[in-house]
Amino acid sequence: MLSDPDQHRLFDGSGMVRSSRSGSSSLELGSKFGMNMKLGPIPYRMNNTVVEFEHDRLIAWAHIGGHRWRYELEPDGDGTRVTESFDWSTSKAPWFIELMNYPTRNHKAIVSTLERLKNLLAERARA
Repeated sequence: MLSDPDQHRLFDGSGMVRSSRSGSSSLELGSKFGMNMKLGPIPYRMNNTVVEFEHDRLIAWAHIGGHRWRYELEPDGDGTRVTESFDWSTSKAPWFIELMNYPTRNHKAIVSTLERLKNLLAERARA
């Protein structure tokens, strides 16, 4: 699900992802994909590039701002532990990220995303 941009809106906990727009339907290192987004009442488009990738273990993408969204997967007993992180150390304007309080806001979205992802995968496993 993480490597398919069409699925991202289903587990996005930020409420910002509306739909995939263009690009790869199965992501790998260097893949480019576009997303239709919305921040409050303002729709916008975002182009992303996969900047880290290890099949079934790691995927991270960045957009023009340079910061990254990363998912790390680790086998854990009968399942897989998924860790999502927002990494602004690669941002072109880290001061702006901090000024806008994105680390705190994104933490809330990450918690929601991981819960939605867990529920969605459990629902699909039961089907």
